[in-house]
Amino acid sequence: MIRLRHKLFIYILRLFDQALLISVLLLTVDLVGRYHNTGSLPFLLKTHYNPRATVGLFLLVVLWAWAFSLLVHYETNRLKTLKSQLVDVTKATVAAAFLLLIVSTVFSYRRIGNEVVLIFWGVTWSLGMASRLVLRQILILVRRSGYNFRHMIILGSNPRAYEMARRIEAQPELGYKLMGFISEHANDSDSNLPTGTKHQVIGHIHEMKSILEDSPVDEIIICIPILEQFSTICEAIRLAQELGVVVRLFPEEADAKILSRFQLERFEGNYVVTLFREQLLMQLLAKRLMDIFVSSALIVLLSPLLLGIALAVKFSSPGPVLFVQNRVGMNKRSFKLFKFRSMFIDAEKRRKELVHLNEMDGPVFKIKNDPRVTAIGRIIRKTSMDELPQLFNVLTGHMSLVGPRPPLLEEVNRYDWLYRKRLSIKPGITCLWQISGRNEVTFKEWMEMDKFYIDNWSFWFDLKILFKTVPAVLFRKGAS
Repeated sequence: MIRLRHKLFIYILRLFDQALLISVLLLTVDLVGRYHNTGSLPFLLKTHYNPRATVGLFLLVVLWAWAFSLLVHYETNRLKTLKSQLVDVTKATVAAAFLLLIVSTVFSYRRIGNEVVLIFWGVTWSLGMASRLVLRQILILVRRSGYNFRHMIILGSNPRAYEMARRIEAQPELGYKLMGFISEHANDSDSNLPTGTKHQVIGHIHEMKSILEDSPVDEIIICIPILEQFSTICEAIRLAQELGVVVRLFPEEADAKILSRFQLERFEGNYVVTLFREQLLMQLLAKRLMDIFVSSALIVLLSPLLLGIALAVKFSSPGPVLFVQNRVGMNKRSFKLFKFRSMFIDAEKRRKELVHLNEMDGPVFKIKNDPRVTAIGRIIRKTSMDELPQLFNVLTGHMSLVGPRPPLLEEVNRYDWLYRKRLSIKPGITCLWQISGRNEVTFKEWMEMDKFYIDNWSFWFDLKILFKTVPAVLFRKGAS
């Protein structure tokens, strides 16, 4: 029954968010139209209605629902802090405004310009924030009055279990009543509990079934080492599921990273547990769609600049406009990387005689004042404009806008084992290294940045890096 009420609450919250987005959009279009005397919304519907507009609006609503389900963690609402809820709202409303901009461009909605999109985002963000604050205050008042609470037991009698108990006791607004600890050790007793702990060991792991049968337990938090006591945890989860009790895991950080990458699949009627990188299918789809849309748009918008650079390269020194080189991509697949040529045509031949000038540690070769670079090359390298042809690599799918920089095969062959993880995702035009000083960081720091990016990847992380790339390029941070 509690689970059913929770699902109903989540469903209503989802509907509220979608209704808010649609209402704000329609109201914004109406008010902006009235302000500029271009027609109110009823007037526009009466004189400019067409089925294509309806299709676009339907698509937009579907995309909004998808974005909010991706970015707003509805299911974990009870344990979310106010800060994390507000961060979710910010992410989701930015995505909603971005999707509105894309759909209005594709469907040629002339009434939805930058002004409408900006107002739409400001209002949805403000109302979204306000709704979460109001809802949170209502729930706090209700829970402090003794309603909407859940009985919880903690499986574990160890420092992590006691820390979880302390956190729950310190936040009564979460709506939990802690009943006590179930010990994973047969000889544990209350005498082993730390001073100040308000709750007792109510039983041991072998007594868990009878405890669940005899006590009004709504949730169990498991605070024992997952990989060390996997069979014990599986049995606890099985018992809880049979009785409809919610189970939450509070793992060590190392265990959490491994668990987050499991996916259960079916093969020939059998279950297969697959270990993935920490990447979600929908976020990967969003990343690819962004790559296609942004690279296509930039190629069109920057075409005069691309032509100008091409002519400057062609007439400043003999040789081709583009420098084409084999690089190593995702899962060690080779592809041809495009750059504007910034060096003289004999640059590769002269590399051996300049090895002693290499300023980068590790297998990478970099010289701050490389004598092989042409006059035009120094300018386009300093401003990173030599990388612009890689937009075509992004469009074809060999690269992404964001990802580790694609290495040479000879560099990969000299990698330490741990550094090869950077080949597990698509290489990118920009990355953490690109926005963190580039040539001012050591090779080891560079590799650690790439590893951090892979381990913590999300679509939102990509957007943050893209936004930080703009000032890094404009102020030429670390470029040479």
